[in-house]
Amino acid sequence: MSATEKLIIFDTTLRDGEQSPGASMTQEEKLRIAKALERMQVDVIEAGFAIASQGDFESVKAVAESIKDSRVCSLARAVDADIDRAGEALKNATAGRIHTFIATSPIHMEFKLRMSPDQVVEQAVKAVTRARNLCDDVEFSCEDAGRSEIDFLCRVIEAAIDAGARTINIPDTVGYAMPQQYGDTIRQLIERIPNSDKAIFSVHCHNDLGLAVANSLAAVTCGARQVECTINGLGERAGNASLEEIVMAVKTRADFFNIETGINTREIVPASRLVSSITGFPVQPNKAIVGANAFAHESGIHQDGVIKHRETYEIMKAEDVGWNANRMVLGKHSGRNAFRGRLDELGISLKSEQELNDAFQRFKDLADKKHEIFDEDIQALVSDTQKATENELYSLVSLSVCSQTGEVPNATIVLNIGNEEQRSQSEGAGPVDATFKAIERIVSSGTSLELYNVSAITSGTDSQGEVTVRLEKGGRIVNGHGSDIDIVAASAKAYLNALNLLSAETQKAHPQTSGV
Repeated sequence: MSATEKLIIFDTTLRDGEQSPGASMTQEEKLRIAKALERMQVDVIEAGFAIASQGDFESVKAVAESIKDSRVCSLARAVDADIDRAGEALKNATAGRIHTFIATSPIHMEFKLRMSPDQVVEQAVKAVTRARNLCDDVEFSCEDAGRSEIDFLCRVIEAAIDAGARTINIPDTVGYAMPQQYGDTIRQLIERIPNSDKAIFSVHCHNDLGLAVANSLAAVTCGARQVECTINGLGERAGNASLEEIVMAVKTRADFFNIETGINTREIVPASRLVSSITGFPVQPNKAIVGANAFAHESGIHQDGVIKHRETYEIMKAEDVGWNANRMVLGKHSGRNAFRGRLDELGISLKSEQELNDAFQRFKDLADKKHEIFDEDIQALVSDTQKATENELYSLVSLSVCSQTGEVPNATIVLNIGNEEQRSQSEGAGPVDATFKAIERIVSSGTSLELYNVSAITSGTDSQGEVTVRLEKGGRIVNGHGSDIDIVAASAKAYLNALNLLSAETQKAHPQTSGV
């Protein structure tokens, strides 16, 4: 193996990551994440599933037109309409890829596709050929490859490569594989398929048994040269292989893998925080690489060792993954140009001068309450600004809460609903409960509260609280987000944001019955 051999990093946060219940993103949010991935020098960005909805198509198209330094990809079933829609969305991409897939496991072919193996091979060849006529770069995936018969995998992959696929993806769609078994599958495919040298073999592992990263790395040792992963391991069910863990494992253990990525690792933590902020999925403190405790040492023995020689207990430098590397602190005396410059450095582009003015005013208001403004604060206030400038049915006018020992908490709230103010008051088990009940007295949404989460955006008692509210109605699940130094106000904003998402459009339907 050559020391200069490269591992391609394929990020699917915007596609598979978005399939997490409640993790749907707006086009502007997808563009912000795509720009962060581009700064990280990710090789391939899977921007979405173009045929899933008009919104998905527009998002893939917008990312394709905005990203210049990474390849932009759209997923498509092995169906003519899917492939054509993906090709149309990628038409203006500097570098595009169509990623088409069909199921290859006996259980999927029999019960989902209701197709014979011969029909599956025929459909795969037809799909790859059609995609190849629309795009120079075509990837083919064998959905549920982890439970597919290896003889059939060899057959369908050989045919797909002959048809023009230059990346072959072997997904462990349901997270069923074991590392040694999965790695051996990759090795056998490369050795047994006559034209395997004409394609790069890729892996896409789900984390149902907590083995997504282990399976991916086992595959790399056996010849896979592309790993499909997501920021923070985001993804449907238990998620996907974490980009940060794959990249840092390969970098830290270069002596073992003898391979390298082109990732700018100092952008990992900023990207992690951005994705967490936008999706409302907090990063657990003990998460590898990007968790708050990843480089913290509580044990006195560990602390003593690190002080004497860092490598005694640290195998990576915190700065190398972006901790404390992106810390331009703003305050109430910072001007508009400094604020605009920081937005540019964070890859945040606002749609209009008015939106910039609104965001700057929110920044000044926050700076009057909070001594130091960090990047996380800026990202949160920009998100709030963008939500406020969208067409919202519900918005918060004022909130008054009374909570004291020995008394029943109560909340009085005034909402703007279609340019008409409505007022309500309610008691509750606590100030947040009272606030939500006061909102419901006005809106009568008929929703079910599935999750309520509060996290501090930065450290200190003056930190903004970031609240995620997950609501369910009629099978549709949305996550609402809100931030404020006042946690109760942040809770009200998050609840209203979720209600606005429910009222904005019908549920986006992903065409595939199970993800790649």
